[in-house]
Amino acid sequence: MSFGVLPRVVALGGGHGLSASLTALRRITDRLTAVVTVADDGGSSGRLRDEFHILPPGDLRMALAALCSDDNVGRTWANVLQWRFAGEGPLAGHAIGNLLIAALWQQFDDPVEGLDMVGDLLRTRGRVLPMSSVPLEIEADVLGLDPFEPDEVCTLSGQSTVAKSRATVQAIRLIPEAPPARAEAVQAIMQADSVVLGPGSWFTSVIPHLLVPDLAKALLTTTARRILVLNIAPADETDGFSASRHIELLAEHAPGLRLDVVVADEQFADTDPHLGSYVASLGGRLVSADLAVRGGAAQHDPNRLASVLHEVINA
Repeated sequence: MSFGVLPRVVALGGGHGLSASLTALRRITDRLTAVVTVADDGGSSGRLRDEFHILPPGDLRMALAALCSDDNVGRTWANVLQWRFAGEGPLAGHAIGNLLIAALWQQFDDPVEGLDMVGDLLRTRGRVLPMSSVPLEIEADVLGLDPFEPDEVCTLSGQSTVAKSRATVQAIRLIPEAPPARAEAVQAIMQADSVVLGPGSWFTSVIPHLLVPDLAKALLTTTARRILVLNIAPADETDGFSASRHIELLAEHAPGLRLDVVVADEQFADTDPHLGSYVASLGGRLVSADLAVRGGAAQHDPNRLASVLHEVINA
């Protein structure tokens, strides 16, 4: 990477976790590509997905909003994208950004063309791509679904169902199996200086990228620095899981995965004396820092995360 040239960075994930990553990364570079999960089947996204047989737009919308600039125009557009209709009519619950994306997809055969048009309209600091060409379904093996048979392995289907379940997820699969990756996403990973995976819901936003064969291959073969950002604390899908278990789950779903750096909040890292050795087993080094917002919420402070990622990416 030449002196003075902004790094090319790809961020993989979905939902609020990817938004946190992008909000931090756009303060480092505008040579930024978001590769977004397309398995959402709940809420506005699920309704539009079912009605129009399109990719679920919600996580893509959130990524576009996160890439809007920090000036007044950028923040206004971000708020417009995220605004939802109230009431009880047919538009109730739909986000304006979801409807805009769905409308453009009615006009263009290629969903990436529609997303690029939205990005141009909003003057985003980067590009947003779906990770696959087709809508996906998540299927999970879980324990504890039946309180009378807590050790029985059961199957749950659908991202929203898996995310809301209180059962313990053991493993996930994608349907269709081995879905096609977007060629633009693969190309972005191969040409990147750094690739950032996480934070986010581990089973429904982070691990799915590792189950798309061409994306997984690209992550294994790219010369980019591979960076994993752990969540501030375990919650929802991984409630009660140690930091090491988060690393172990990635390895179980993507044998051969190598990491260069794992970024963790220091409080979460300090709860697990084995984290460093788990990170080292995948070829990486652990970087821990104070990353949480003030006030006790389990969320990344974008300025703190940006500072750490800037040092890691430019090391």
